[in-house]
Amino acid sequence: MGATKGTTAGDGDRRLGRRALLVGGAAAAVGTAALAREELSHLWWRLPGVEKPRVAGAVDLRGARWVAASPANYRRADRPDDYRVDRVVIHVTQGGYDSAVKVFQDPAHGAAAHYIVRKDGRVTQLIRELDVAFHAGNREYNERSVGIEHEGFVEDASSFTDAMYAASARLTAAICRHYGIPADREHVIGHVQVPGTDHTDPGRHWDWDRYMERVRRAGG
Repeated sequence: MGATKGTTAGDGDRRLGRRALLVGGAAAAVGTAALAREELSHLWWRLPGVEKPRVAGAVDLRGARWVAASPANYRRADRPDDYRVDRVVIHVTQGGYDSAVKVFQDPAHGAAAHYIVRKDGRVTQLIRELDVAFHAGNREYNERSVGIEHEGFVEDASSFTDAMYAASARLTAAICRHYGIPADREHVIGHVQVPGTDHTDPGRHWDWDRYMERVRRAGG
């Protein structure tokens, strides 16, 4: 995504949003009845006793560090029950780890990814995989994907260390295994491949062959 790049507020993901519908009652004012029905169909899990239990500070990847992103930079959901997850999107922060965390915790930034992988291989989770992170600049892709940021710069080949590749590959393999996603380049994509985006990450120095081989090995 490029944490330090300019982003569109809400990453193209705030149409209707959380407050537009009232579960258990009539739909709030919306553009069309069809749109209201579509949105309501994804909010069934908000009925009492339906939503999956959540534990504060819990992570989806064992060993990951939890640092919460601003709630303004993602949409609460109950994936994959309300949205099918079938993509992993690879990003580069265009900055250091600390600066990426800072902007993802800024409600005015309008974007955040589920994970950041540092150069030393440390993985930080900022948004639960249950929820829709504003990371791809495309509402549909946000709803169907998990976003992974990588510390560094697209034009600096030294950003992509062996420790980073290894940790990120284990993470992607775990995501693919959990959701039944094929570990191939159709389903593990760069931000540059998202329709409508103007981003170029992960860039020409990201070694896709090396990375995907590690993903496949990590997935068994």
